[in-house]
Amino acid sequence: MVKVPHTTIERNLLASGYDSLIGIDEVGMGCLAGPVVVCALAVSPEFYNTKHRRLAGMRDSKLLSPTQRTRLAAELEGIPGLVWRTALCEPAEIDRINIYQASRVAMRRAVSELPLSDNPMVLVDGNKRIHDFKLPQMPIVKGDQKIWAIAAASVLAKVYRDRLMEQYAREYPLYGLEVHKGYATKMHREAIAIHGPCPIHRRSFRGVLTEEIR
Repeated sequence: MVKVPHTTIERNLLASGYDSLIGIDEVGMGCLAGPVVVCALAVSPEFYNTKHRRLAGMRDSKLLSPTQRTRLAAELEGIPGLVWRTALCEPAEIDRINIYQASRVAMRRAVSELPLSDNPMVLVDGNKRIHDFKLPQMPIVKGDQKIWAIAAASVLAKVYRDRLMEQYAREYPLYGLEVHKGYATKMHREAIAIHGPCPIHRRSFRGVLTEEIR
């Protein structure tokens, strides 16, 4: 059964005194190539007071087709009460500090770029808090399936990263990046085995260095 995000928790938080909510999600954690990308989406109380029928299909980005994600991301543009920022960590930084820490760095970067209200609450997908972070936060397991703001952030992050990987595919055409977007598919692993890693591969990830494949 497909989990449909709802706004019950968000509305309860706003009723308790928070004046905005920030949903955070990341994409690209398990990829062999490309950055990890985070979207932080700030949602005002006014947004929740209006019905948005064109956004009724909002889901965790993994549960949507590319066409559905692109349409929903376009629908989010220009809607009053929504502001978002994307941030990323490049492969070299991922290799230096590890993928988990890189995702947290990108989260802090994305939030730091947002215009903040006086009393926001940050909703983070997962079971861990963001360390070295001053704002109130609530980690939510499977938050992208439960919380509308996190699901929308996941869609925006995914669309942003997919477009970025399509640009990289033109720069590095030997790997099929436009197809698998950097994930560890058979096609991708075989291309690495034949051609070796390119500048956007994560060399700390198992399977990227050709001697590990052989």
